Amino acid sequence: MTSNEPPLDEIQWRHPLAVQAMGGIHSNTVLFYFAESPFFDRTSNNAVLYNQAMFNPNMNMLVSTREAFEGRLKEMSGLEYVVAQEPAEMGPGMGTGVWVIHKQTRRKREPEDEITIHAAYYVVGENIYMAPTLADILSFRLGTITSALNKSFEAANNGTTWSPALGHMYRPAPSTSNSKTQALESKGVTPMPESQGNKTASEQKKTSQPLNSRLAEHSFMIHMQYGGDYMDENPITGHPGKFHLSSTGRKDKLQTLALPNLNTTFKSPTTAEPDKKDGKGDKTPKTPTGSLSKPKRKKSKAGATPTSS
Repeated sequence: MTSNEPPLDEIQWRHPLAVQAMGGIHSNTVLFYFAESPFFDRTSNNAVLYNQAMFNPNMNMLVSTREAFEGRLKEMSGLEYVVAQEPAEMGPGMGTGVWVIHKQTRRKREPEDEITIHAAYYVVGENIYMAPTLADILSFRLGTITSALNKSFEAANNGTTWSPALGHMYRPAPSTSNSKTQALESKGVTPMPESQGNKTASEQKKTSQPLNSRLAEHSFMIHMQYGGDYMDENPITGHPGKFHLSSTGRKDKLQTLALPNLNTTFKSPTTAEPDKKDGKGDKTPKTPTGSLSKPKRKKSKAGATPTSS
């Protein structure tokens, strides 16, 4: 079950009635005034020695002065509270009024006792404070630095803008002169319809600028990520970043039709005659006529003389 009481190093304690009953805070009463605070441990040697002196008249001398009380504590071992530093004298009859009290554990050793300091307390006038530990100070400082850095990062992030033309940049700080001039202007002027239309147009422009910037940045990111992907002659299936070729065979290239050369001589083109040797066209059948065909002559061989029959 957790208590809702604040930590001891975050409270300030004072007891004016106890100060009046003790006749003020001085060297002989500072430890007994500290024993009334919540910082005091009731199981310490100070509490044991004080209770013994209250019920044993022979020990009243131990609580009469601080020197006698601390001298008896030095003979004991265990947890104790002692004055570590007295108020510094700033002048005749003047001082800082700050007492430093240490909470420590004494163990009897030879030649000197072993002392372990657990905490330090300050008595300033009637107020008593607990000094924070070094770990608490460093933790608080680191927490403050972390909080300030988080706020600065958030402010810097909110103050940046990006456009395709200028890239990343910071928004200019709002000028205070505009707010002053607006405060001096009359508030009774009714807005005209044109001004209302301009206001809506400006609002639409403001809302469209972040969208355009975000779209351009997203497009540029896709280009930087998938800009090297391309398609070849084989059909490709899939999506950007995960393409698959549907076929791996080589396909014949499509023949492209070449345009005929233009005739710039303005002369009628001549048709080339077909080659008689190579070209064999279809022969038209001859129509029969009434005249008889002429007899063909026989060719004679060279060197032979014709003989009469």
